[in-house]
Amino acid sequence: MMSKFELFKGTNGQYYFRLKAENGEIIAHSEGYTSKQGAQNGIAAVKRCAPIAPVVDLT
Repeated sequence: MMSKFELFKGTNGQYYFRLKAENGEIIAHSEGYTSKQGAQNGIAAVKRCAPIAPVVDLT
């Protein structure tokens, strides 16, 4: 099984996505979006930006 994004509608009517690791653990969860398209755009942004995002150590 590969990592995957899950798109879902919360009980509050907002759309969310979460990123699940291969073992099923949730490793990221989005903010709420008012539209499904907004959540889909959020997924696209993560997919586009994550491979090049630097790690910033704030400790």
